[in-house]
Parts: sequence; C-alpha cells; structure tokens
Amino acid sequence: MINAVSTLDQIAAALEPYGLVLRGGFVFDEANSAPPPIEGVRAKSVVLVGHYGSSIWPHFIEWRRYRPDEPDPLDAWSKEVLTGVAGKIGAKAVFPSDTPYLPFQQWAKRAEGLLASPLGLLIHPEYGLWHAYRGALLFDRALDFPGCGPQRYPCDDCQDKPCLSACPVNAFSDGRYDVVRCRAHLASGEGGACLNGGCLARRACPVGREHAYNAPQMRFHMNAFAQG
Repeated sequence: MINAVSTLDQIAAALEPYGLVLRGGFVFDEANSAPPPIEGVRAKSVVLVGHYGSSIWPHFIEWRRYRPDEPDPLDAWSKEVLTGVAGKIGAKAVFPSDTPYLPFQQWAKRAEGLLASPLGLLIHPEYGLWHAYRGALLFDRALDFPGCGPQRYPCDDCQDKPCLSACPVNAFSDGRYDVVRCRAHLASGEGGACLNGGCLARRACPVGREHAYNAPQMRFHMNAFAQG
C-alpha cells in the first residue's frame, strides 16, 4: 500500500478553506466492495468528506451570492469544491446525489465507525446528529489508512429517547420514517416550528447540541426538504 499520510494532509489542507473536513476512509475489500468502474477507472480506496456543525455555512453563503439562481445550490457548491480538490490530487469525486446511487451510509459507517440513531441518521458521539457527508474521493490505488474501530454509541446511554417522542405527527414510529407524513405536516401550515427552526425530533437529541446548525442553515435544509 501507498502511505496515505501525505495524501490525506493534502486533502485536509485543500478542504480547510471551505469548512470541510476528512471523515475517514478505507480500502475496498470483499465486505465493502468497490463501485463499478467510473470513467474506466476502478476504485481501490475511498475518502469521505463532510463537515461538523455549521462550519461550511459562511463559505457556502459567500459562494451563493454569485449563484443565486442555482436550483440545488448546496449540491452544486459541494460538487464544485470537491471536483476541484479531486483534480489536484488525482482522485475522482462522487456524491450522494449521483446516480446510480452509491452506498454512502455504509461507507460512512465503515470510515468512521458510526451507527444509526433511532431517527435513522448516523449519530456521532461528539457532534450528535449535527454533521453531514458532502461527497467522497475515490482513488485507483490502495492507501494505508490509520485504523478506525467502532465509536461509542451514545444512544445506548439515552433512556428516554426524546427524539422519538418530539415529532408532532409521530413520523418516527415502528422503526421507520414516514416521509409523506412529515412533508404533509410541513405543508399544512402547522409545521412552522419544524420548518423555521429545524426538525423537532432532531433537535430533541441531547448529544452535541452545542454543535447544532445555526438558524439560517436549519431553515435552508428544512425548506429544501419540504420542497422535495
């Protein structure tokens, strides 16, 4: 394997001006098979890229000043930034919105050792539900990553599970998320608390509350979701 340290340092330095961070990575194997060849290149390693809290928000907002009519602005910003980084380091950038869809959640679990919360979102022991993955970088060579074992699962210590009782329309029940019911609530005129302040179920989680998205970012994500 090729030592990944210098490559990872390069990526981290290139991402920092945008509030983005490395979210771990791994070499594909039988348990986590590589995606089909992309543009004729078969990936051997993947590096996940994302953010914690609102670190990306000021950088995204500054970019959006010059692209006010972009229909999917956060995806467009992510693609512009990560495609540029990928070109500098000899990687291929891929994104959760790309089709055919790639198993980003499974990659994230392997890369950082995270597990899903009762809401279905991956929960981080420090940042709670206030983090996201914006894309990934695929390499045609095997990188030697630092080891990453399972992280502490904070939901094991949470007896009351307030996230499951905070939703005003009980969209999280029977182990599944009722997207239709959630969107209908937001469109009904009675979902203002969620639409303007962020999902009440997500906000009820006590883990990492100090890293919660700022108010404009909350509204941006909720309005984008409500509009489908």
